[in-house]
Amino acid sequence: MSTIPSFKRRKFVTLIAATALTAAIPGFAQFRVEVSGIGLTQIPIAVAAFRGEPQTPQKIGAIVSADLERSGVFRAVDTAGVAADESTRPDLTQWRQKGADSLVTGSVTRLADGRFDVRLRLWDVVRGQDLGGQSYAVTAADLRLSAHRISDFVYEKLTGDKGIFSTRIAYVTKANQRFTLWVADADGENAQSALASPEPIISPAWSPNGSQLAYVSFESRKPVIYSHDIASGKRRLLANFRGSNSAPAWSPDGQQIVATLSRDGGSQLYALDVNGGEPRRLTQSSSIDTEPAFSPDGKYIYFVSDRGGAPQIYRMSPTGGNPERVTFTGTYNISPALSPDGRWLAYISRVGGAFKLQVMELAGGNATQITDTTADERPSFAPNSRLIVYATQQQGREALMTTTIDGKIRARLAGASGDIREPDWGPFSR
Repeated sequence: MSTIPSFKRRKFVTLIAATALTAAIPGFAQFRVEVSGIGLTQIPIAVAAFRGEPQTPQKIGAIVSADLERSGVFRAVDTAGVAADESTRPDLTQWRQKGADSLVTGSVTRLADGRFDVRLRLWDVVRGQDLGGQSYAVTAADLRLSAHRISDFVYEKLTGDKGIFSTRIAYVTKANQRFTLWVADADGENAQSALASPEPIISPAWSPNGSQLAYVSFESRKPVIYSHDIASGKRRLLANFRGSNSAPAWSPDGQQIVATLSRDGGSQLYALDVNGGEPRRLTQSSSIDTEPAFSPDGKYIYFVSDRGGAPQIYRMSPTGGNPERVTFTGTYNISPALSPDGRWLAYISRVGGAFKLQVMELAGGNATQITDTTADERPSFAPNSRLIVYATQQQGREALMTTTIDGKIRARLAGASGDIREPDWGPFSR
């Protein structure tokens, strides 16, 4: 990943730095997860191998354990050589001696129709209580999804918060002069191609209900905005006006997008009805206004503008009006992302020539740098507001990372021989 600022390299590409997008990205490969860091309070949990796993194409227990550890809330307890199913009460004293507070057991059984019956049981080791279970009948293709749903069940039972493991992320790769938009599980696995093109694809953005992905394609040798229907694979043109059409952001009700258009000369923000019609101009300035992002309650549109001489983050009413500046620390702040609970603003700040992920608590306005990398880009919150996915460069290679809000637990989702960019985390819907 080059260190060209993403404000210019991604969103201003058609205005001042179009060639920056053409840097080659090596071929896509499967993800792996590497968790680093230590949280202040982590629940020690044991996830035993599910009975019947050796005869199945997916190792359910290992997927669940990796999900929970990546969340930053849990610390895995060693279960090597142990398999346990959901129908037998385990020796909880033994697991307590191993340091576990909780235990997950289960089984995977092949059914007569070729599907798999996946079952789990969650135990409170400390109190000696059965916390309940779940069962799923799934095809082989959905075994990973069943594991993520198990992780969601465990996470919600033990924390009270909704799990995000069965949600999806979108991202972009380039290989052999071909760009691909991918939709994958939240851990990066099970990637499915949504679009492949010889021209750049940037700025994927999930609709609020998770049924659509808006994105920018350069197939027409200029940026044009489309939406991709996840279920059918069909796409629809959203914006192809004179000049550039870029940086789409969905309104919380899914009825409109706000995007950066240069149809009237400068690069300004416009609101567009998703069913068509004339765009409505929202900003009136001689500056470049781009990277819009709605607050979850729909009261504000956050965006980036260089109206003060350098890029900073502002916000305004969704009907337009006088913007107010939001970021005051640092001279270069871009790529705003709002947490679904409305508490946090994530963005990228240039610090001493490096580009680092920052998180601001909106109520107090205090921002904290939460990464130690130097080329961070494009943050996006998980739908439960507990994790952030972002693109970065680590050890000389492009990667996706997830981090907890405090930056204490980070997980690397990186192709074995490939580079990945432009992540966006989908909503609760599947």
